[in-house]
Amino acid sequence: MSSADSAASPLAALPGAVGAPTAEHYGDPVAEQRALVAGRAVVDLSDRGVVTVTGPDRLRWLDSLTSQALAGLTPGASAETLLLDPNGRIEHAMHVIDDGVTTWLIVEGDEAEALAAWLDRMRFMMQVEVADASGEWAVIGAMSPAGAEPSIPAASPHGAPLVWSDPWSAVQAGGWQYAPEAEHPGCDYPARELIVERAFLAELAGLARAGGVRFAGSLAWEALRVAAWRPRFAAEVDEKSIPHEVDWLRSAVHLAKGCYRGQETVAKVHNLGRPPRRIVMLHLDGSDALLPAPGSPVHAADADRADVGRITSVARHHELGPIALALVKRSLDVAAPLVVPVDGVDVAAAQEVIVPPEAGQAAAVPRLPRLGAQRR
Repeated sequence: MSSADSAASPLAALPGAVGAPTAEHYGDPVAEQRALVAGRAVVDLSDRGVVTVTGPDRLRWLDSLTSQALAGLTPGASAETLLLDPNGRIEHAMHVIDDGVTTWLIVEGDEAEALAAWLDRMRFMMQVEVADASGEWAVIGAMSPAGAEPSIPAASPHGAPLVWSDPWSAVQAGGWQYAPEAEHPGCDYPARELIVERAFLAELAGLARAGGVRFAGSLAWEALRVAAWRPRFAAEVDEKSIPHEVDWLRSAVHLAKGCYRGQETVAKVHNLGRPPRRIVMLHLDGSDALLPAPGSPVHAADADRADVGRITSVARHHELGPIALALVKRSLDVAAPLVVPVDGVDVAAAQEVIVPPEAGQAAAVPRLPRLGAQRR
């Protein structure tokens, strides 16, 4: 277990806090969502991990290992990248910011130690040093509408503030969007992640008790993420996941960069094939006030009740009501009515397409006539 999630955060002891090691909410998740959207609250994400990479070769080295073009990342700029296995399956997802001296990787808390160990083994002759710095550094989340600055200061050990701006808000250079929406909900998702000294969390708790800063819980943060169709490693990824299934080519993959592990699968599926699964958003019937748990099966709403997928994330959104993200079979009809069983009750679910069944085969390579076939 990473030091990031081995102990409860001081912010989980604030009045009204429910949940640990970070608070799920502080008494009113819906009001907390609205405060986040308005930029009036921040979220304790100190259960995330932080891995640091230093040395003159750090960006070129990370560029050679992962899916995003990082070699030219400038101080203060943000990026997202994936570490894939040789078959293109997702092993780690990293939120990346460089301050001119150090590259900072924000990851899931229980992934930091394993990622740091793997990167350390891959140094060879490169001038880089890798460390799991989760014990010294923590993460705070904020929504910053219209370019507003977060309400608390991020650390800046080498001059550039360590504020990661989520690139999900637009298709990144070299990326690709499968979602058919002209107005993607991610365009209005100004998420930020601030790196602060872990010792600063106790000071933030004191400021919160004095009314100087307001905290929202992780349920509010997750609800806004789900509504933005934004994939998360801890939720949407399993041992079979490839980036195409969750539309991660939008923000975390550069299709025209040099070689990296798993690149062949990324290119083959995108240009010639189809991803075997696709992510959808489900609008859930809230009549019975029941929410499925992540991992719950998704069934076709017919006599056969075929198993067509599974829930990956679920939330109560302050405007949309009960919603979920789910991975379903690519071949599932986009108009098929679905149900999700919860405590013996079938909760009706309506699909909203994110990755369509026809995703992939972007190269549109013409088929050659078979040898000996006659032309008409």
